[in-house]
This record gives sequence, structure tokens and C-alpha cells, in this order.
Amino acid sequence: MLTREDDVDAHALHRRGWTISAIARHLGHDRKTIRAYLNGERVAGQRKRTTPDGFDPFAVYCRERLAEDPHLWATTLFDELVDLGYQRSYPTFTRQLRARGLRPPCEACRPAKGRPSAPIEHPPGVETQFDWLELPNPPAHWGWGSRRSCWSGPWHTRAAGAGCWPSPPTSPT
Repeated sequence: MLTREDDVDAHALHRRGWTISAIARHLGHDRKTIRAYLNGERVAGQRKRTTPDGFDPFAVYCRERLAEDPHLWATTLFDELVDLGYQRSYPTFTRQLRARGLRPPCEACRPAKGRPSAPIEHPPGVETQFDWLELPNPPAHWGWGSRRSCWSGPWHTRAAGAGCWPSPPTSPT
């Protein structure tokens, strides 16, 4: 593999009329390598794959399945590919999906970051929150059944006293 610098040098020397053998000797590479770079068969800084890409035969299938259902889980698609003969790992599969951009974008699923938003400003003591809790079998001595409501806000103390939970039962003394 030639570095980008060697590639620039090889092209410059070739334009000056140097032979491929002379350029190869000068740069310390094989003449077939220099010829491949000068003919545009190889790109500087990129290694040629030694093994075929294991995802290539499945890329079209993945693109079609994800176009059909953009919310298809990657694990489900991975299981389908394994049944079809895919032999790589799940992390390699998901990396290939991301690198090739095979999943179509879904506006509804896009994270809120970067979307327009309208924060609602509330001065202190104006906003109210209401919550509730349902217990399947609370002890009878609690005295409030299976549902308990709780709210917080400006009228919290007026409506519920000191808090939303009943005060603990007093023990006879």
C-alpha cells in the first residue's frame, strides 16, 4: 500500500517522464504496485481487502426489509440473515447497518435533540403535579384503601396537610 505522499510523488515523477521501474526503485515499492496506483486501480491510503466482505451478499435484502418496516429490530433482522447463511457476529452486523446507512430515517423516532421545542417557563409556586399509587393489598391499619393520591404545588399544604401520605398510626401509651 502506498501512502498518499508516495502516491503524489509517483504521479509527479511519472508526469516528469520517469519509467515505472525507476519510480518503483526510487520509492522502494514493487513496480506492479506503482503501476496499479498510476492506472487508478488502487487508492492511496486504503488497503485492499484480503477476504471478501461477508455482508455484501445481504446488503440488498437488509435495505429492502428495512424499507418495508423501518422499525424492524436489528436482532430480528440478524436472526433472518443467520437463517440465510450470514456467518458474522451481531456487532459486525449492526456496524455494517450503520456504516452503509441501510436503515431509513423515521421522523417520529428521531431523538428530540436538535428538534424545535417550546419550553414552558413556570415561575416558582405556579405549576402543579398530581400522582397516584395503587397497591394490591395494603394493610388495613393504614386506613386509606388501595389507592392513594399525591399532589404537589401551590395548594399542596392547603389540601393535603403536611404531606400526601397519612401520618403513621400512633401507638397506645
